Amino acid sequence: MEDRPGRTDDHGPEAARVRSGGPTVSPISAGPARCRFCSEPLTDTVVDLGMSPLCESYVRPEKLNSMEAFYPLHVLVCRTCWLVQIEEYVSSDAIFSEYAYFSSFSQSWVQHAQDYVTMMIDRFALGAHSNVIELASNDGYLLQWFVKAGIPCLGIEPAANVAAAAEDKGVPTLVRFFGADLADELTAEDRRADVLIGNNVLAQVPNLNEFVAAMRAVLAPGGVVTMEFPHLVTLFEQNQFDTIYHEHFSYFSFTTAVALFAHHGMTIFDVEEIPTHGGSLRIFASRASEPDLSIRASVGELLAREERFGITDIARYLSFGRQVEETKRGILALLIDLKRNGKHIAGYGAPGKGNTLLNYCGIRSDFLDFTVDRNTYKQGLFLPGTHIPILPPEEIDRSRPDFVFILPWNVKQEIMAQMAHIRDWGGQFIVPIPQAHIVP
Repeated sequence: MEDRPGRTDDHGPEAARVRSGGPTVSPISAGPARCRFCSEPLTDTVVDLGMSPLCESYVRPEKLNSMEAFYPLHVLVCRTCWLVQIEEYVSSDAIFSEYAYFSSFSQSWVQHAQDYVTMMIDRFALGAHSNVIELASNDGYLLQWFVKAGIPCLGIEPAANVAAAAEDKGVPTLVRFFGADLADELTAEDRRADVLIGNNVLAQVPNLNEFVAAMRAVLAPGGVVTMEFPHLVTLFEQNQFDTIYHEHFSYFSFTTAVALFAHHGMTIFDVEEIPTHGGSLRIFASRASEPDLSIRASVGELLAREERFGITDIARYLSFGRQVEETKRGILALLIDLKRNGKHIAGYGAPGKGNTLLNYCGIRSDFLDFTVDRNTYKQGLFLPGTHIPILPPEEIDRSRPDFVFILPWNVKQEIMAQMAHIRDWGGQFIVPIPQAHIVP
């Protein structure tokens, strides 16, 4: 649900709400922090990114002089279950009931979804007799391929403006948050899932235990859950601190994911490492009671590799903050050097991760003249906190900057292919993660 450019119509009450600078929200975290999985006290800091606005709270021009809400981006780890997490300062309703992110604008992501559907149909012999449900189905980027294959499916998407785009693709979509109540309704209507999908949603769930228990409840006998989420090990190894923002409540190792699903009567029987979002996992799970459940070697292999990495060693977590600080210094050093030499720098993209990076590093229009995004929903607005203007991509052709700073670095290859013509005037790309560097 995040970090891929998108689009929607620029009208309606939902658009008006985002374009006024985002929803009005109040902090809901109170008292000592406790783990959202095992309820143990949280006392260990992984990294403190300071104060930051909600990453999708884009600002209208007339609101530039209005007050913005900032919340802590303070990441903690549980020494009992090793879940990395931030506290819930803002409710899911305030963040996701209307959303500025549409999946289908990234060609590589849509292709990834199509490849997944082809694989699932072949591996699990899916057909007209099957029922597929996707949680946080966004604009139908994935389920559209099941529709075209004649396989019954249902999307569950809390953002009404995004769900409307899915319906336009012929994807039946419920505008609801998924949880125990909806799982009971679907089960009562005999609409249980043979395949239950959740891509980049597990991190965005504040009540993990209810969510995973509800998944088990809605799963048909013999059914399979597949979920994709960024891999914590990659986040650490590649300095991907900008994937941390308020919309992401949790950050998962495979070790913690196995424990979470096991706690709710499910077994992860297979896992794949995939390149999306800079390095993610795709897990396959079923009810632990399935009689023919066979666990693949990939599960034990990844658990062992995480153990060697130090996933149950608190020192691994406590060292990450120093990595992040050095990454910030490197980004700023490069930008300062370029600006002192009179170079013009434009941004590309207005993703959630970009807003974390810019606010943490203190990068504003003194470094980036502007940023561009193909998402018409965001054009004409300003980035939260930094107030960098968001313009159409054609502005890069008009102004011819010396450098284009790629904020959604996870799709940098796609962006560099789209914008390869900047080399015609000697333009170059800057990629900030894992370390800031210029692409020759």
